[in-house]
Amino acid sequence: MALTKISNNSLSAISSLPASIPTGALTLLSTQTASASASIEFTSGLDSTYNSYIFKMIDIHPETNGSNITFQCSTDSGSTYATTVTSTYFQAFHFENDSGANLEYAAAKDLAQSTSFQNIATGIGSDNDQNYGGSLQLYNPSSDTFVKHFIVNGNSADASDITINQIPAGYFNTTSAIDAIQFKMSSGNFDGIIKMYGVS
Repeated sequence: MALTKISNNSLSAISSLPASIPTGALTLLSTQTASASASIEFTSGLDSTYNSYIFKMIDIHPETNGSNITFQCSTDSGSTYATTVTSTYFQAFHFENDSGANLEYAAAKDLAQSTSFQNIATGIGSDNDQNYGGSLQLYNPSSDTFVKHFIVNGNSADASDITINQIPAGYFNTTSAIDAIQFKMSSGNFDGIIKMYGVS
């Protein structure tokens, strides 16, 4: 079997790719800023235009010390946020004073066929220098055939002076299209920025 070599020149001459080939490019669709807000919702733009969506959470800062940033999805344009979810939850942490570190499965933070809000990050500190930053990717939310997978990866400055990398993942067990998403704290209001991107 002959191998075909592609030169740099031939690659540079490609001006566009067929629409069926994903490029991984991000298109910013919406930015919302929380300022002592109870929640942030995205109720438009989450449709069949893209096969996956990424939500960037920037400087999430709770009013209530040690509270959790959570999310849920809707299949009725945001009228209700109670879609059945099953998830896993891993975390790695390290104390500022170097007194301990670990990588563990956090069984108390996952969900099993639940309509509760899914934890994104727990125990976020409310000190001026404490916050959370991370990304959530939701796959093919408009599918009317399959469940809707998600994965989150982020890091927070914990209320107990811990750096903690938390990685929840799972799926929304519905074949209905997901068309809205809500972020809120487990207790109190919060500040921060959340950006929604479509992935080409």
